[in-house]
Amino acid sequence: MYIVCVTSKVKPEFVEAYLQASLENARETRKEEGNLRFDVLCGYDNPEMVFFYEVYRQKDDFAAHQQTPHYFKWKDAVKDWLAEPRAGVKY
Repeated sequence: MYIVCVTSKVKPEFVEAYLQASLENARETRKEEGNLRFDVLCGYDNPEMVFFYEVYRQKDDFAAHQQTPHYFKWKDAVKDWLAEPRAGVKY
């Protein structure tokens, strides 16, 4: 398994739009053969902090995900909504 955990700090005025775009990306990602799980979590006390928990069968499946139309659509949509760069950790 290959797991990717990503933390995003979103500008307050874009939290709802960021969540909607991210949930759409997650729904499409779950349809990918190599994806086992994709959770989008929002901070309970700090909704500007958003966390992705992505599980893939193998590393190459994550790389393939990053070449999909829905990933590019999401990445383009959210680029100006972040308060700081995303931080990812891979396991």
